[in-house]
Amino acid sequence: MFKRIASEALGTSDIGTIVLPANYHQVDADDYLFHEDSEKIFFLIKSKKDEYCFTNLALIHVDGDSAISSKRKVKRYDYSSYTVSQVSIETAGTIDLDIELKFLLGMNIPFSIDLNKNCIESLKDIYKVLITIGKIQAKEEIARNNAMICLQSLSSMYKIDTIESEDSLIKHYNALLTNLNATILDRYTKRDFSNIFEKYIRN
Repeated sequence: MFKRIASEALGTSDIGTIVLPANYHQVDADDYLFHEDSEKIFFLIKSKKDEYCFTNLALIHVDGDSAISSKRKVKRYDYSSYTVSQVSIETAGTIDLDIELKFLLGMNIPFSIDLNKNCIESLKDIYKVLITIGKIQAKEEIARNNAMICLQSLSSMYKIDTIESEDSLIKHYNALLTNLNATILDRYTKRDFSNIFEKYIRN
């Protein structure tokens, strides 16, 4: 208890370490994975206050009030809903104890995660993963915008008075909507980044 109070007072309770795969079952974040959907942990940072769990589907943040409190708030950020950008690493100076991983989720959710400076080599792996996820998301955003432009162009080619019947009109636009949803929600919205994690994470 006294160690926790001391770390809170000194500001070291926020400095995290990287949890090894053999110990994933011991962390709180593991309880909030969608195991039924084949979600699994690829990278996990744990401090006395917080857990940052990078899975193939999302970032799960177990947010603690302080090192001496057991109260936790679980937040989930699916990669299909939150873009990754502004990824950076701030390395340690001569007397610094920690390094920082920084990135932005969506438009306005910044993260700044402090880690022990001995974790720098492993941190480079998750840095590469986040950079790559961000690049893929940016390309998919362009593809989705292009799909909408194509839909608008295609719609303008059809005139209401050229449709044979109301049933034909409904059938036509239902087909367009189905294809558009498949393009935007499935083809150009990647949800599972297992292949990216497997490429860069060295356990």
